[in-house]
Amino acid sequence: MARTAVVAGTATAVSNRVSRRQAGRWAEQDQAAYGQPQYAEPQYAQPAPPPPAVASDPDDMIERLGKLGQLRDSGVLTDEEFAVQKARILAT
Repeated sequence: MARTAVVAGTATAVSNRVSRRQAGRWAEQDQAAYGQPQYAEPQYAQPAPPPPAVASDPDDMIERLGKLGQLRDSGVLTDEEFAVQKARILAT
């Protein structure tokens, strides 16, 4: 019984492959006969541009830098991480 299932599954897989291969050949023949591609190139939407940077409030920036300094002083951030985050805050 298991052998029959294996044989039937193999026959189905081979049949499907032959069908796909033949369909591809027919598509190539049609393309050559009509001189145009069978399928148009897909048109993909362009990604949306990032939102414009919002000017930060100077008081908010000072507050964020202060919190960042506290995190560095408490050992949560290394000096390198602090420098990266500080540059990020100052860039906004």
